[in-house]
Amino acid sequence: MYANTVAAYARGVTDFAAFCRRQGVDPIDVRRGIIAAYLADLHARPPGGGCAGRVCNLTALAPQPSNASLRHRLTIIRLFYDYLVEEGVRTTNPVARGRRGKLGGGSQRGERGLIPVHHVLPWIPSEAQWKSILTAARTEPIRNRLMLALAYDCALRREELCALDTSDFDPAHRLVTIRAETTKTKAGRVVPYSAVTGELLAAYLPARRTLSRTRGPLFLSTSPRNRAMPISKWTWSKVVYALGCCAGEPKLGTHTMRHLCLTDLARVGWDIHEIARFAGHRSIQSTLLYIHLSARDLSAKFAATAAELHEARLASIAELQL
Repeated sequence: MYANTVAAYARGVTDFAAFCRRQGVDPIDVRRGIIAAYLADLHARPPGGGCAGRVCNLTALAPQPSNASLRHRLTIIRLFYDYLVEEGVRTTNPVARGRRGKLGGGSQRGERGLIPVHHVLPWIPSEAQWKSILTAARTEPIRNRLMLALAYDCALRREELCALDTSDFDPAHRLVTIRAETTKTKAGRVVPYSAVTGELLAAYLPARRTLSRTRGPLFLSTSPRNRAMPISKWTWSKVVYALGCCAGEPKLGTHTMRHLCLTDLARVGWDIHEIARFAGHRSIQSTLLYIHLSARDLSAKFAATAAELHEARLASIAELQL
């Protein structure tokens, strides 16, 4: 995980330096105007990826960089200039920070950063949208269908899914072990998977043996360039992006199946602590971020529990209107 973080930060700094060169500015001498121009450039860039040779007319509808992505890139640049200030190369950091302060009487006064914080709810596909995704997945290779099924069944993160090993599975009890070293929290867990996913696993293993007969990483590349090598998380991202385009759902991402699974568990009445253990969360607060019941679910719950109470409390308003 730390190596991936370092690599991501290095890519961010390299990209910013390339932008500065295109602007004819030395990165050491950058002022706030260049930082703002860089953020505008990031926002205007077309999204990466493609449809991997499939017929797709939805590329233009793909989302622009998210608020979180822009804030992450800005954090990379801020830390870069923090380092330059610490080393005495610069006297100030051109990346403005948001600050909170208090005025007299305890009132709050804040200074906004370049990018405001948005807490956007993740996209959860409806029943019709999920059906479209599954219909499009029917034409995918057996490996991709199994990966999609496991991502949903076990609420797996992208890294956890791609790191699965043949020895992680207990087919007799339909259990899979998520090893600690592959998880975000460095805490392992054992989760079940459905009979349908078990059938896909049984169908995939013979196909895998045509690539390698040795035990090890479960999901192998079929590309001539990387044949029989473990599939990378970037390859899985491209597969999911292409699948979403061809299903008419360009919002589909590698984390969508995890969101949908955890939300479905809440819909059928799982306790929040049970969902947290299933998801591998250390904090209940983390779990709450993944539970986004639809308006239909909330309407049904309201009708079953609180509708009469609310009607009684608002009855006087109705009488005044009459």
